[in-house]
Amino acid sequence: MTSPQNTATTPPRIGFAQGRTVGAAAIGFALLWVMENVLFAVTAAPSYSAPIEEVLTYYAANRDTVAVISGLVALYLPLLLVFVTGLYGLVERRGGAGADWSRLAMAAGATLSAIFVLFNVTQIGLALSAGGLDEPTPTFELVWRIHAAAFALALPMIGTTCIGVALAAHASELTPAWQRLLGLVGGSLLLTAGLGNLTIADGSALIFVGLLGFAAWIVWLLATGVRLIRSRPRSGNAEVAHGMSASSA
Repeated sequence: MTSPQNTATTPPRIGFAQGRTVGAAAIGFALLWVMENVLFAVTAAPSYSAPIEEVLTYYAANRDTVAVISGLVALYLPLLLVFVTGLYGLVERRGGAGADWSRLAMAAGATLSAIFVLFNVTQIGLALSAGGLDEPTPTFELVWRIHAAAFALALPMIGTTCIGVALAAHASELTPAWQRLLGLVGGSLLLTAGLGNLTIADGSALIFVGLLGFAAWIVWLLATGVRLIRSRPRSGNAEVAHGMSASSA
């Protein structure tokens, strides 16, 4: 007869494999996101304060770049969702410490994914319509403004996701204290920038505060991803002991 304790215990190899999957998703998401922003920088994408004529010229000349960026978005959004949901599974398997923070991160990550979809849909619309226009139209400018607003509102959602995963991972002993601090600092910068979302959508330099937070979260994702991939499976007894200590805390 199988004991109840054994039936409730997840084999350590399964948790190890899940940890590697979550780590790979974190690294993949971070690298693809960096590639997207490098493409924007290399092609000299206009700022949100740029004249609308400059915006039209950019999208008319960079349709292929937008196509590549759209492909990157289609790849990294599923990775983001795999990461936040997989991290929640790891937190639960290790006793549930930090589960509330992980649930917050999942909700924020899902909202962030929806905003990223809007951001990219408007960008595709700009690229597709720019080639047939000799001069900007009111509709073209409206789509550009919606695109800018989507980016500005993405910042507080990135910040919330960053804080949630940083606190959840540390509470479950998946990351050291310095990574928790890095996540909190990065997330706070993103939340601070998000308070000025209207001015950012209009081209304010406040965007650079958000970019600092963005850089901090990229470092956190890469460090956490490497840590999860390199982690060793815990013994079944260690899993049970951790769960009991977390439950009694």
